[in-house]
Amino acid sequence: MDSEYNPPQDPLVILHEDAEVLLVDKPAGLLSVPGKGEHLADCLIARVQAVFPEALLVHRLDRDTSGVMIFAMTAHAQRHLGLQFEKRMTRKTYVARVWGVPEGKSGSIDLPLIVDWPNRPLQMVCHETGKPAQTDWKVIKTDGVTSRVRLFPKTGRSHQLRVHMLALGHPILGDPFYATGAARDYPRLMLHSEELRFNHPQGGASTKVRVKAPF
Repeated sequence: MDSEYNPPQDPLVILHEDAEVLLVDKPAGLLSVPGKGEHLADCLIARVQAVFPEALLVHRLDRDTSGVMIFAMTAHAQRHLGLQFEKRMTRKTYVARVWGVPEGKSGSIDLPLIVDWPNRPLQMVCHETGKPAQTDWKVIKTDGVTSRVRLFPKTGRSHQLRVHMLALGHPILGDPFYATGAARDYPRLMLHSEELRFNHPQGGASTKVRVKAPF
């Protein structure tokens, strides 16, 4: 998969910028941070730092996920935001298109996750050694074959939303890791970080930044 890395060359989309924080809309297909090797050097933080050299990493989104990502503009903001992510004080909302129609209008998934070592970076559900992972979900609309859902992760495990939806029997469309057959046959992973709520590092005011899904 590494050799096929061909990230989109879209211009940087700034959603919010001030003295402490910078929020951008990450395109699908672009790494958040550099991978191993020169061919994986192009990534969102490198593009951000080309314009804002002082920008610092706070969190990541999967390469194939698009949407809101926050960077700190000072060391104080990085610490402040890092703690919020760690203590689960931030509130993240995602939009996804999934295969099939979930039972009911909404629900919660509580399944512990761990890396699937022989198949890493894939993750899997494991009740013995997995780390706690919780996701709330809500159906927005369905056409009978696929559904649009809003996802509210309570924890921030790697591939959490992708594995949780798969475990529910509704893989995210276009997922190169977890979808199969017709569910995989989409131009991109249909997962988008729609909204991030956080307490602003300067003064602590509740702040939310949102960007509409491109699918």
